[in-house]
Amino acid sequence: MNLLSLLLASRSPRRRELVALLGLPFDVTTADVPEDPLADESPAQVVTRLSQAKACANSNATIAAATMVAATTVAAIIIACDTVVALDGEILGKPRDGVEATEMLRRLRGRAHAVYSAVTLLEPGTGRTSTEVAKTQLVMRTYTDAEMAAYVASGDPLDKAGAYAIQHPGFHPVASLRGCYANVVGLPLCHLTRGLRSLGVEPPHDVPTACQAHTGRRCLVYGAVLGCDDKERCQRRMINDK
Repeated sequence: MNLLSLLLASRSPRRRELVALLGLPFDVTTADVPEDPLADESPAQVVTRLSQAKACANSNATIAAATMVAATTVAAIIIACDTVVALDGEILGKPRDGVEATEMLRRLRGRAHAVYSAVTLLEPGTGRTSTEVAKTQLVMRTYTDAEMAAYVASGDPLDKAGAYAIQHPGFHPVASLRGCYANVVGLPLCHLTRGLRSLGVEPPHDVPTACQAHTGRRCLVYGAVLGCDDKERCQRRMINDK
């Protein structure tokens, strides 16, 4: 039996880039799960439920596929993630069209909001699971109507929660943030690392260093997420971050 270390349940190229920073081999799969929030769900509850549903759906599909091909390939750990934007307690998902994208961006302009992501890990063979939730607080800049219209016309907002990508090189919608930058991109890497550690998997790469190099952003929260079990290495990294 050929065991893949990780199986990422996502179509997002941004999540694929981030998972690659772990230094672990992985493959990609998808299984469709309805993403509509339920009545009275908080943002954290929505992303938790949906990430767990995606993990289970992809686990069932993987096991069924492995059975059909005489179990030649089985994923060791499935990674499933869900991300939402919350404005004044209201959940903003992916816009259905340009009109809805424009409305979301207009509502977010110049205002504070939060981005929530949940990462669920599931071992199909054992049923062991782990879910981590990340929250990042942001303030949008006061972009102009013309900037907003050009961004919507590019088509980029249509597959993004809240209708924007924080890393977009032309739009740059965010003025400031507090928390994990990679979470807003779509996958909080340190939370993923913490979940992997709970299942006995240690990424070979220094994840905070790799993430900061990839995003070009200094991170102030990795210590709180991952802790500092290696005091000397943590102190060295903190000095280098200054």
